[in-house]
Order: sequence, then structure tokens, then C-alpha cells
Amino acid sequence: MAQRLATEYVKGRLQLTSDEMNKFIRFFGDQHVRLGVRVLEGGNQELVLEDVAGGEEVHLTFERQKDLYVGVLTCRLLKPKLTNAMRKAVSMFKGDAIVHRIYPTYTMVYHYVGGTVKKIIEQSSGRSRLIFEWKDTLGQLERQFNSRLVEQEIRMAQNAINELLDLRNQCASAAEIESIDARLSELTHKLFVLEA
Repeated sequence: MAQRLATEYVKGRLQLTSDEMNKFIRFFGDQHVRLGVRVLEGGNQELVLEDVAGGEEVHLTFERQKDLYVGVLTCRLLKPKLTNAMRKAVSMFKGDAIVHRIYPTYTMVYHYVGGTVKKIIEQSSGRSRLIFEWKDTLGQLERQFNSRLVEQEIRMAQNAINELLDLRNQCASAAEIESIDARLSELTHKLFVLEA
């Protein structure tokens, strides 16, 4: 298996509440990563993460925005402990990120949305190849099922309108025609809503 040279967070973003921010800080303590926290003006916080073996340090700044701490992740990691801790943090705290895992002859590009890998692309020799893409199969089936139900309702409304029009043509009484017209009005409105 190829040896990973580096992991690059090209574009990453975390949004944490105050409680989640405290959990985020405790999380890195549990990962055997040295952690320094500096509170900046305006309630912003800067976290300095350092691999226990030394030699690698990452600075993460979280800007205070109303009730959230918003952090933008852009860094290059070499050490496995810090790399794994960051991967787990993005997943656990439902971050969004584009991560390049760089190997000697290729790069794997991971797209995280809400902490979940949604797409993996292999880039090699100027070419890209899709390795994995998450698809909401259940959601697609649900939407398809619901659209079929709507189609059935449209057909039923159209049939009912046709029957009422035939009945209206055969009626002689003004009261019956008025009653049919009221029902036709309801059905055409329903049909309009369904087709929209």
C-alpha cells in the first residue's frame, strides 16, 4: 500500500456552538495532541494543535458569530496522529471540507458535507476518476413514489372533471348546473395545484 505523504485541508469549515466548542477542545486532548487555546478579542479563539512527537503545528482560528464559533480549516498535515485527529474532528463535529490525501503518484480528493464523505475522486497524471459518490437512494425512491401519487391524483381529478362536464350537458335544472359548476371549480383548482 502506498505511503501517504501529506493531508491537505484545501477548504474546510466548522460551525460550533459554545458547548460544541468545549467538546472540540476536550476531543483534541483525548487524541494525545498538545493543545493551546488563546482567547482573542471579540470572543474569537485560536487553537494551536501540535503533534506530541513535535515538528508539526496547526493554528485554527474560530471567529465568534452570534451564538456560533466558525472556523475555516486550511492546513497541510504530515504526522499521522494529528492527521487522524483532524479527520475524526471533521466527521464528529459535522464539518464541511475538501481534503487532499497526497500519495507519491496520485492524490485522493475527499469531499465532506456535514461530516460525511459524499465523494472521493482520484487524481493522477492530470486525469480524474470518480471512486465513490454518495447517493440518496431512499430519498430518490421516496420522491419518485410521491410524484407517482401526484400523477394518479391528477388523472383522477381529470376523470372527475370529464364526468361532471358530461353530467352538466345532460342537466336541465339550474340548481343542478350550479351545484356541478361549484364542484368543477373545486376540481379545477385542485388540478391547478397538483400540476404546479
